[in-house]
Amino acid sequence: MKLYYDRGTIKIIGSSYVPFARWDERCNCYRALAYKYRDIVEFLKSEGVDFEDHVLDNVIPSPFYEDVEFELRDYQREAVERWMMEKRGIIVLPTGSGKTIIAMEIMRRLSVSTLVVVPTLALLEQWKERLSIFGEVGEFSGKKKELKPITVTTYDSAYINAELLGDKFMLIIFDECHHLPAEAYRNIAQMSVAPYRLGLTAFPERSDNLHELLPDLIGPVVYKKGPGELIGTYLAPYEIVRIKVPLSREEREEYKKYYGIFKRYLEESGIEIKSLEDFQRIVMKTGMDNKAFKALRALEKSRKIALGSKGKIEELRKILERHRGEKIIIFTRYNELVYEISRKFLIPAITHKTDKKERSEILKKFRKGIYKAVVSSQVLDEGIDVPDASVGVIISGTGSPRELIQRLGRILRSAPGKEKAILYELVTPGTAEVRIASRRLSGLKKLNQ
Repeated sequence: MKLYYDRGTIKIIGSSYVPFARWDERCNCYRALAYKYRDIVEFLKSEGVDFEDHVLDNVIPSPFYEDVEFELRDYQREAVERWMMEKRGIIVLPTGSGKTIIAMEIMRRLSVSTLVVVPTLALLEQWKERLSIFGEVGEFSGKKKELKPITVTTYDSAYINAELLGDKFMLIIFDECHHLPAEAYRNIAQMSVAPYRLGLTAFPERSDNLHELLPDLIGPVVYKKGPGELIGTYLAPYEIVRIKVPLSREEREEYKKYYGIFKRYLEESGIEIKSLEDFQRIVMKTGMDNKAFKALRALEKSRKIALGSKGKIEELRKILERHRGEKIIIFTRYNELVYEISRKFLIPAITHKTDKKERSEILKKFRKGIYKAVVSSQVLDEGIDVPDASVGVIISGTGSPRELIQRLGRILRSAPGKEKAILYELVTPGTAEVRIASRRLSGLKKLNQ
């Protein structure tokens, strides 16, 4: 029997039956998705079957890490040991707890060719800088196509080039691995022969329940700690303060008008929204149904009124005064509000339009204390290293618990013993924002259980 890698699959020649494989008349052999390679080899060995293994013929030679050592915290070492037991699985830890150093220790111990998959180019650059301690690091992106023993790529580039990358690496690391189950991205895992797999995330659950695919693609959750379990010893204590900020009379009338349009559409259409799938069905209708399009546009206008009211701007002013001299990060959902806050309070703004050089300069000055506050939309939520801050203000956000955990993580990096970190949530009563805020907080409580 012979095993070969072929365009994201394993060809099994000379076999009557192998688990995980299906007969392919085109090649007159059995074929399985590449990610089942390890399972197939373990099965053949357990059955005492003789076979020639050519699947790893194109794997990049393993690097040798000389004189590289990492000082790990107790929970980081424990996470590494748990993962090393099976050499596959997911590690769940809050933002700011050092997931990257865990991955680097695993890389050091295995000393095999490694592909790191990240969501954004900003994170790609960050990982390259961190991994440079091991030597030269390859970049496989839209700009460069370098294959080195350690290579960093994005989910987009890895998906497009899944067949090419599939037989080059022994270890594959999925940073922010909650992205992986998306229909396109899961091919990255399925078309890779990498027998060793590591997933990193602060919150693996997805609203569409596709996180249920992660154990098959990467492995089960092997280690998990919420923010509450690391408070006091490794992370600063924190408090989440919810402040109710009512709409003005004019804003209230505008909100009712637009939200009423959306509610009437639901009533007339006989639609009940009980899940994300129900809402997505309305979105799908907008291409053919003008009423659905107008209803969703009205819903978005009502949200913008609730999430960016004038009262919230005034409340922000009070918070900035109260915490004068402290480092503050302000989070909003909409870029328009980012720029409005930036102009009104002369605070540096970071959005997806902010180029790499400018963002780096803003964060550098924030780290040094030259800037005491920054305001951002969602670009600082995921992965990017942000200097220590002790105060966070959520002007607006989504109902995602992951978003809350990531934003909370931005103010928990302070060393233990410092004053309590505070995360303010500004919520508009009598609007859908109350439900949104409650949903994300329930996720945080679940993670800390």
